[in-house]
Amino acid sequence: MPNTPPVTDLLDTAVSALGGRRRDGQVAMASAVAHAIDTGEHLAVQAGTGTGKSLAYLVPAIRHAVETGRTVVVSTATIALQRQLIERDLPRLAGALAKPIGRKPTFAILKGRGNYLCLNKIHSGTADEPDTELFDPFELSRTGRDVTRLREWSSDTETGDRDDLVPGVADRAWRQVSVSARECLGAANCSYGEDCFAEQSRRRSGKVDVVVTNHALLAIDATSPANVLPEHDVVIIDEAHELVDRMTSVATDELSASSIALVSRRVGKLVDEETADALLGAGEQLGELLETAPKTQWTQLPADATSVLVMLRDRLWQTRTAIGPVRAPGAGDDGAAAARSAALTSLDDMHDTVVRVLGAFDEPDESKRRDVVWVGLDTSRRGAEPRPVLHIAPLSVGGLLRASLFANSTVILTSATLTIGGSFDALAATWGLPASGRGTDRPAADEPGADEPGPDPAASRNITASGKAVPSDSGSARWTGLDAGSPFDYPKSSILYLARHLPRPDRSGIAPKTMDEIAQLVDAAGGRTLGLFSSMRAAREAAEAIRERCEYPVLCQGDDTTSTLVRRFAEDPETCLFGTLSLWQGVDVPGPSLSLVIIDRIPFPRPDDPLLTARQRAVDARGGNGFLSVAANHAALLLAQGAGRLLRSVDDRGVVAVLDSRLATAGYGGYLLASLPPMWRTTDPAVVRSALSRLAAAPRPVG
Repeated sequence: MPNTPPVTDLLDTAVSALGGRRRDGQVAMASAVAHAIDTGEHLAVQAGTGTGKSLAYLVPAIRHAVETGRTVVVSTATIALQRQLIERDLPRLAGALAKPIGRKPTFAILKGRGNYLCLNKIHSGTADEPDTELFDPFELSRTGRDVTRLREWSSDTETGDRDDLVPGVADRAWRQVSVSARECLGAANCSYGEDCFAEQSRRRSGKVDVVVTNHALLAIDATSPANVLPEHDVVIIDEAHELVDRMTSVATDELSASSIALVSRRVGKLVDEETADALLGAGEQLGELLETAPKTQWTQLPADATSVLVMLRDRLWQTRTAIGPVRAPGAGDDGAAAARSAALTSLDDMHDTVVRVLGAFDEPDESKRRDVVWVGLDTSRRGAEPRPVLHIAPLSVGGLLRASLFANSTVILTSATLTIGGSFDALAATWGLPASGRGTDRPAADEPGADEPGPDPAASRNITASGKAVPSDSGSARWTGLDAGSPFDYPKSSILYLARHLPRPDRSGIAPKTMDEIAQLVDAAGGRTLGLFSSMRAAREAAEAIRERCEYPVLCQGDDTTSTLVRRFAEDPETCLFGTLSLWQGVDVPGPSLSLVIIDRIPFPRPDDPLLTARQRAVDARGGNGFLSVAANHAALLLAQGAGRLLRSVDDRGVVAVLDSRLATAGYGGYLLASLPPMWRTTDPAVVRSALSRLAAAPRPVG
């Protein structure tokens, strides 16, 4: 469409139609996104709350899709943002742009196959065996009722999408009516392939201008030989600060005695009893090994683990061989074919995981290994004893992203927080991109070091444009960074309080002086407090203490669903809400209900986190600063996210109080502070209490 208006004109049209106002940061971002799409150069954009970043990337994305006929993929980390895009932003934008671009833009949402009902599984009657460790007559009865409701719903729903089922059901029930991508028979081999909800969603996504998906599915597409997403040449990653963690999660595998027992029961009807028992026995030996093993990282393969894992590998392969290949279903045997497919998928995945663990230690230099292996405890089962699990995760996903994502598409990465220590370089390194956007070529994915953690960000800023380029025939990894700013006047609207006088936090709990400080701040603010704590134990301890010492209601994460707690917090200006990680990034409460954000301590990763510890050691081994590259960057990103909860509209005012004196006294404090918005700073508690009291006496208008 040669006469499509420029991006800035389309943005003005959209903003006007939606009742907004022109924002310089939004215009700068939209222009930069359009330029990146035109040139093929990747772009990282930090766009603060209130910038209007969704419109800033959607307008040029739609323009590109309409002009070229190619789909643009937009990936988000949270369901909330996906719904905002699909239910609010894109419908309104499509109507606003229909006239200037000549037609109404189209869009769709695409989720993983496990989010949709599987008609074959429903009608064939196949189901997973219950986990006997969790046998509970009441739970099984409830699951049965939920499955019955799901079967009835399958005749009424047009989407088969789990999110459209209200009220929802537990994971246990949903697993009875869904399959993973690897368990699926495939449309060509399934009697219900034409009516399949997942296939219908995928077909719709291949015909629209914009497809909205999530980071997990983006990661699956990057790691799978099959094309999960529709053909595309532009990917926009919103909430890009979450990309590495989501990619790591998808690339992480685990083994446990209970998972092997489940597989052995699943194959019980497909192989002889001796083969199934042999597999179960190998799983029990693994369980005994993990029970006695230290719950920590394996830097070398333990001597007693080798024989157990080799036996398990061989038993898995023997069982798989005994089942034979997947057979194309004939009349009326889709259920049997589905059961075989599910069993083979489980065996293949588990076999590959064992092989991966056995090969993880082939490289003698720990800092050059691809994977990290550790034993941990699964505490997810309520009321059950934690069980040991063997985990294996990539030391870095930079090489994977570089080879699969950045090599095949123009990528736009955006979030409210992307700069750490004042630079994009720290996150760029974890994405597998060169420092400062100055690299000319990308190391090949199979080269030594290509999949290692990136360089120390403090040192990477010294790399110049004349730095050595690693020869590669896989294309350019050039990128640029843009800070689109924020519409908020941080120095006038907010105070960053550094409680320099408080004791350093330790593991014994919240110090009495720190608890006194929390009570005084809450009283001065008149409630209106979001407390962000480093652990649930600290959040509960603080909530109980403040309930006794202050007159304001205190909600604590875990008392109800997070969404319900946030709603109650927003509805009552005097209410406080205390919690941990999900609140650091998931709360959007503009207006008078939030005047104070309390952060109890710098959110460094746990010192016993095996993966982050291994990444830190790997950077140290290459001469970098592992603490800055991993622990400090992790803390800086969360601090910025937590501080970002305060100002959510231009009328908001308030205080971010960090009750960890190290932020004011430690040598790394300046690096962390450089990652935060330019709030007015003070270490004087009297000044802060006075400011909060004035805000409480004259609350802000609802934003």
